[in-house]
Amino acid sequence: MRDPIDIIVIGTGPAGMAASQVAAKQGAKTLVLDEQSSPGGQIFRAIEANENPKRDELGESYYKGSQLTRTFRNSNIHYLPDTSVWQLSKDRELSYSRNGAAQTVTAKQVIIATGAQERPMPVSGWTLPGVMTIGAAQILLKTSNTGIKDAIFVGSGPLFYLAVHQYMAAGIPVKAAIDLTPKINYLRAIPHLPGAWSGLSHLIEGWRWKREIVKSEIPLISGVKNIRITGEDAATGIEYLKNEKWTRLDGQHILLHQGIVPNINISLAAGCDGHWNEKQACWAIEVDSWFQSSIPGIFVAGDGASIRGGTAAELCGRIAALGALAQIGKITDKERNRLAKPYRHKLSTELKIRPFLDTLFKPADNFRIPKQDDIVVCRCEEITVAQIREAVKSGCVGPNQLKSFSRCGMGPCQGRFCGLTVTELIADILNKPVNDVGYYRLRPPIKPLLLQELANLNSDAEK
Repeated sequence: MRDPIDIIVIGTGPAGMAASQVAAKQGAKTLVLDEQSSPGGQIFRAIEANENPKRDELGESYYKGSQLTRTFRNSNIHYLPDTSVWQLSKDRELSYSRNGAAQTVTAKQVIIATGAQERPMPVSGWTLPGVMTIGAAQILLKTSNTGIKDAIFVGSGPLFYLAVHQYMAAGIPVKAAIDLTPKINYLRAIPHLPGAWSGLSHLIEGWRWKREIVKSEIPLISGVKNIRITGEDAATGIEYLKNEKWTRLDGQHILLHQGIVPNINISLAAGCDGHWNEKQACWAIEVDSWFQSSIPGIFVAGDGASIRGGTAAELCGRIAALGALAQIGKITDKERNRLAKPYRHKLSTELKIRPFLDTLFKPADNFRIPKQDDIVVCRCEEITVAQIREAVKSGCVGPNQLKSFSRCGMGPCQGRFCGLTVTELIADILNKPVNDVGYYRLRPPIKPLLLQELANLNSDAEK
């Protein structure tokens, strides 16, 4: 068995790339594992392929990742793309699959930088063919330089306006944009405006996106209280409720989005403690000031712990790496504190805008907690609201029991796309705090694993 690797980083978004660079610079043997074929994460996806020539429609904030990616490539890092991590133990033993074989390695320190995922949006018709997330449509734009013509964008949050603006700038026709931001959120966000001034550049950029969309020929519809996607075998349109009146828009492609939430499956499966973040209406991982989790030697940095944004994620990754380096003796605590000081200052400034954004873009309850009995909650096992209600009526008090009642959360995604909805729905039915209801108990493998890969398990390989 090989000696433990100094630091293993999971993910190559801003937090993962930054953490691995800091670790390698201090002489730590660093292994980076990522599911994607190239570094960048979702924020900087395919950035290397889009640098020459630059594509103006992707925006200046996208290309801020160019230097970070180049430095990552030029660092002394063992980088394995196209790699799926499916197990991480409290003892920092990590298993992953690559090139048809499974590998097991051990680390002195692990930094989980798995980033965020889009929040599920369980509305009527959301499982129909033709319905996708806005994030998926953005991936198509970044990786293939193409898009979905005449789509109806539906949702809220910064990514909603960014994606519509990117499609518009790329010359891809957009049929309509339906903004689901509750009007009451604007009033609730006003008290947080003073703190948001430090992020004025972000506010101006978002305002510019919205202004240019309004000035275009794209219909921008706001004040919507409810939606339902129509169709039998595929999406044929969307109906929205505004001013107590339902209006229909025909369209074969509906793109949904209502913000992002931490991708917590690896962290929770490893045993890291989590808690319900009421302000962001999602689960978050508990970390200390160095982003170390409740398990010594396992750090969770960036949006994988709590949603902070791309720039903040990079800073969190650097701070986490310094914390890990000090624990294995690569730097002293005094050096760690000195090197982290400028990052902490920048992070503090960057986070001042979060209360404003979290309040403004918190999705309405009816888009997070479905009421109609026929709405599918668990897409993998096709479990509906009615089935969950029936399970709760029969004595089910939480997501883990629900697995026994219905197999909800036991499909290929391992609860990633239904976990939030299941927790909030059960809490709503029982009229209990979300923290009391809890989340799925996750066990390896946390990603689909072929028996052939397991049969080819090699505990000494890193290739």
